[in-house]
Parts: sequence; structure tokens; C-alpha cells
Amino acid sequence: MNEQVEAPKTLLITLTGKDRPGVTSTIFRTLSHAGVEVLDLEQIVLRRRLVLGVLVSAPRDWKKLRDQVVEAGEELGMQVEVERGTGDNKARREGRCHVTVIGSPLKASAVAAITGRIADAGANIDRIVRMARYPVTAIEFHVSGIAPGALRTSLAEEASALGVDVAVQPASLIRHSQRLIVMDVDSTLVQGEVIEMLAAHAGCEAEVAAVTEQAMRGELDFEESLRSRVALLKGVPEAAIDQVYESIQLNPGARTLVRTLRRLGYRFALVSGGFSQITDRIAADLGIHYSHANELEVRDGFLTGAIVGEVVDRAGKAAALRRFAVDVGVPESAVIAIGDGANDLDMLNAAGLGIAYNAKPVVQAAAETAINVPYLDAIMYLLGITREEIEAADAAAGIVTPAPPV
Repeated sequence: MNEQVEAPKTLLITLTGKDRPGVTSTIFRTLSHAGVEVLDLEQIVLRRRLVLGVLVSAPRDWKKLRDQVVEAGEELGMQVEVERGTGDNKARREGRCHVTVIGSPLKASAVAAITGRIADAGANIDRIVRMARYPVTAIEFHVSGIAPGALRTSLAEEASALGVDVAVQPASLIRHSQRLIVMDVDSTLVQGEVIEMLAAHAGCEAEVAAVTEQAMRGELDFEESLRSRVALLKGVPEAAIDQVYESIQLNPGARTLVRTLRRLGYRFALVSGGFSQITDRIAADLGIHYSHANELEVRDGFLTGAIVGEVVDRAGKAAALRRFAVDVGVPESAVIAIGDGANDLDMLNAAGLGIAYNAKPVVQAAAETAINVPYLDAIMYLLGITREEIEAADAAAGIVTPAPPV
């Protein structure tokens, strides 16, 4: 007959109070005299208020240690609780995921609704971490006890009603691996549509803009609509391309996103239904590794109104993503795709993480994750990178990034 092994006795020590240097070291010096084993440790600081939790093995004379810890805490001006129990923390349940909530502002009512949905689903919040306070507020919840897909479905409707962004991702090693970022260009990496800027030189900007809007909503065949719009550019001087490039504005946070993730070994690709004469130059400017787009035909210094070769359409974007993933040597599950139009849907679906960035309704409805704040670098909060880490890395490189308000 097998004897049941009794769980070891443990002590949970919790300290709360005003943060000051030496709190943690003082408590652990006190614990060291009792020769206890450290089983778990967590500490947070909110507006200079510290909460320190320590789980240790219980010594034979645990009451003596309790009194010593309480005395040490009182000398530090801290409130101390010591709770006796058995065993370690319970193992987290299956179905672990990261839930990132982004708001500008992020109101308590939104957090209440999101956390309520998590509880209603029978899941548990194991940990909460703030990722950013400026220019948006981003909070990450570590959740267990539910499949990510089921939780994503549950939270999507709530997020839309609340006007916040919610991303649900499985907790896995992929989040910490080298990854490939594949981005659309027009209205994603840059503000506006390049073809409309070129159309202004042909006097048909409004006409082209109307067709572009229909195509991005998925109401028109992309290739057919692109060829018809490009035909209207016939006779535009090639020099107009240079003028358009000089006028292009990147979306806020674009340079920060690329600069920060390149430091971590990420690779980048631009895959666009726009034009290589523009996208190749943007790629060179930002240090982006790959670029794939349509090529405008030019003869004798003027646009002919035609495209050279095959059109980079919805299927072509997804094919380019897969090709670049093979070249980088990462699986498609390690690819992050970002886009806003209907022609990005296959690309978003092919990636391990597809992000609809300020996208058309048809794209937001189909994509697993949507970001609707006007900051591309907010995507890094979904990857577990905090604003503080971004700014610290920039400061070390001599780059100044906007600081949050005090």
C-alpha cells in the first residue's frame, strides 16, 4: 500500500506600503537566518506603493520567523501578513493566453467588461502587467483555463462595443522567437493611397479615390480595378513619382516599430498592391529587408498607364508572405501580417498573427486581431514589449522618443 506524501508546509508573506530602497533585501536577510527555501516571488509598484509577495518553505519554528518578518516590516513602515499553508502554487490550467487591451483612454468600465467576460468564460487571470501609458494605455492579462480561439470570439464583440482594442494570443515560445513582419504600405505603413497622389497629377484624383475605396472594401475585383485606375495615369511625367515620394507621410510610430524590432532580430517585408517605384525607396529608407509591389510602366519619361508583369493582388500578397518566410527560415506561425484592405485578407489569414490596422469593416470582421489607434508601434505591446523598454533602448542609442506625462 502506497503512502500518500504530505505536501510541505509553506508560508505566504505579503508586504504592502510605501516603496523605498532596501525593502526586498531587508526581508530576505531576515528569511535567510531561518534557512528557508524560496518557492515563489512577485513584486509590483504602483505610484510608489509596493506589494511584495514571497512564498517560502515553513521552518519548524515558523511562528518565530513570522514575528521576525513582522518586526522587520514594521521597521520599514510596511504592513505584513503571514499566512501558513501547504504546498506550492497550483499549476496553471491548460489554455493559457495573453490578452492585450488597448484604449485611448482606457476606462474602468471597459476593463470591468473585459475581465467580466473572462470570468464568465470560466477562465482565470493569473497576472496583469501594464505595457504602456503613452500615447495609449495598454494592459496585458495572463489568462488560463480557456482556448484562445474561444476567448477571442467572446471578447471581440465586447471590444467593438466598448471602443477598445483587444488581442488574444496563445502563450507559446513563438512569442519569444525571431519573427517576420509583413506589412501593407498604403494606409498602413504610410498615410493615404499613393495611386491617389499620382492621380492628382493627372487631374483625376476624385475618380481614382472612389474606385480605390470600393476596392479596399472588397466590392470590386482588385486587379481589374487597379488596371483601370492605372490607365488613368497615362501621360503623367515620371518626375511625379519623385514628388509623391517626397510628400509621403509615415503613420505615427512606423519608424519606432521598425527600429525597435530590428534590434531584436526581426525581419521586415513590404507587400503592396501599390508601386515598387515608391515601396522600394521606403524600404531602403527604413532598413526593411524585402519589398514586393507592382511596377508602373514608364516610357520616354512618362507613365504609359500600364503595369509591368503580373499584378500583386490578394493572392499575390499571401504568396509573397510565404516566399519571404521561407527565405528568412521561419514558419508561417512566426509571421505577423499587418494590413487594412480587402486585398490583405489572404495575407492576414496566412500569418500566425494577422492584424487589421485601422482597417475597413470587412477586414476587421475577418481578422483575428484589430488595432484602431493611430500608432503603428502599439503593435509591439501585443508582442510583450513595454513602452519603457522601447524608450530605454532608444535612449541607449542616443534617440529621443516621446516621454509619458508625469
